[in-house]
Amino acid sequence: MLMSNLFGKTLRDKPASANLISHIFLLRGGYIRNVCSGIYSYLLPAIKIQKKIEAIIREEMNRIDGQEILMPVTLPAELWEESGRLKTIGSELLRFKDRTDRDMVLAMTHEEAVVHLAKAEAKSYSDYPFMLYQIQTKFRDEPRARGGLIRVREFTMKDAYSFHTSQEDLEGYYEKVLKAYEAIYKKVGLNNVAAICSDSGMMGGKVAHEFMYLSEAGEDSIAFCDNCGYKANVEVATADIEKAEGHEQDLEKIHTPGVDTIEKLAHFFNVNTSQTIKAVVFKAKGSPKPVVVFIRGDLQVNEAKLRSILKAEVQELNDLAEFNLIKGAVGPEKSFEDEFNVIYDISLSGEKNLICGANEKDCHLKGFCLQRDIGEVAFHDVFKVDSDHKCKQCGESLIIRRGIEVGNIFQLGDKYTKSMGMHYITKEGSTATPIMGCYGIGIGRLLACVIEENHDDFGPIWPKNIAPWQIHICALDIANAQVKSASLALYEKLSEKYDVLLDDRDFSAGVQFKDADLLGVPVRVIISKRNLSEDLFEVKLRDEENGKKMDLDGLLNFLSDYWH
Repeated sequence: MLMSNLFGKTLRDKPASANLISHIFLLRGGYIRNVCSGIYSYLLPAIKIQKKIEAIIREEMNRIDGQEILMPVTLPAELWEESGRLKTIGSELLRFKDRTDRDMVLAMTHEEAVVHLAKAEAKSYSDYPFMLYQIQTKFRDEPRARGGLIRVREFTMKDAYSFHTSQEDLEGYYEKVLKAYEAIYKKVGLNNVAAICSDSGMMGGKVAHEFMYLSEAGEDSIAFCDNCGYKANVEVATADIEKAEGHEQDLEKIHTPGVDTIEKLAHFFNVNTSQTIKAVVFKAKGSPKPVVVFIRGDLQVNEAKLRSILKAEVQELNDLAEFNLIKGAVGPEKSFEDEFNVIYDISLSGEKNLICGANEKDCHLKGFCLQRDIGEVAFHDVFKVDSDHKCKQCGESLIIRRGIEVGNIFQLGDKYTKSMGMHYITKEGSTATPIMGCYGIGIGRLLACVIEENHDDFGPIWPKNIAPWQIHICALDIANAQVKSASLALYEKLSEKYDVLLDDRDFSAGVQFKDADLLGVPVRVIISKRNLSEDLFEVKLRDEENGKKMDLDGLLNFLSDYWH
């Protein structure tokens, strides 16, 4: 490739819209261009990298007996009605009507499509197990597109779906995929990835793992125990919290003028917030009853855990007047069970001397004991784990780190096969429902995370396996006949064996080197009048500061060893 023919320009300055390292360099290096929020055009350098990532993924999927297919991104809405997700998923799913007035969707994931395909083909136990995968465009109308390719609306994903006749078989294959994912991340140049327990969310199923690239740029929080190795997304993480377990006291109503927050309440009574009860009110999608969560005052409600309990999306409510609740004074009350869906967090279990709202303006109750004053209740784990909590497995303190999700795997069970009527004939002649696993990797996000891990102040340092080109020739003073002749000759020779980019523009060394840094090609060969006067070429690796001079034979031997 001649750089004079390369479509797209590098940018000298940081784009105002970009903050993450990967977003900055993808724009500056001419890899992507924004079309609108969360939607990008990919230019040649990004396409070349993406294709190499896809080749690595295909290799690993084929190694575990995956069969590549391609399903449409545009699907009839009735498939999503069969699974039940057409109603349960919100505006993230783009719905529209075609010219015949048929309801359609743009797929954000393909569980429905693959079950529709598989149930027509796999009708006997002898057809199982099998895994189908594709690399396909998806669309998710993400409300918070950010960070370039980290969070987008249109994206390319490798999604795979396995079908099994037993839980044991699914679990065995799930482990194979987990190992394949670890191999993929290593091959593309990501070393700081952890497989963690996660929330299955809208995908369903009981067992799920996310692969998190650990980075301060990440939006996700992960709880780690460095002592025993426990790790989980904070959305599902559990922990032990220190209990107050005070002595039982008489219940007393106290006038508390102007006290409408937990902080003010703790200050008024001169206690820690852990000795108070907080009430948080939610609206659950599809339910007429508001949800009132009672939790210890020093803790936060984990909405992911709450969604899992309620099997519905939730939204916190701030206007409580329509429910005859007094903001800042809501406390546990027996009569609530008729009007509200009440959830008690496990942090309240066993506590005997707490302060809570009295359901009267400017009044609170002191000495509250849930079991005594309300009776026996069911407790749920809905609190969000923090760094001052203890690991449930070993008792050591947890550490919270940030991460970017670069893949996920789920044991879906029969969530989709059952709802969509997929069956097979067993060996004994009866009818059974197969179970599924699903496994996803976002290609663009993975590409961006490789930059986050592999860069310097000047641009990406692409790992050898996925670099857009293998060799970048910088021809300094191309207008000079000797430089031009030598550069073209070397370009032709190396192109017989390698993927080569030649900067044949009549630009200064400074401009060429800055662009070379932004393109991040592993090997740079510099041709100049001075070097040619000594029959030498200068070779510089992208991840090293200084170059080395060598003659043509030395250069060819070096490249052969480097790319072996």
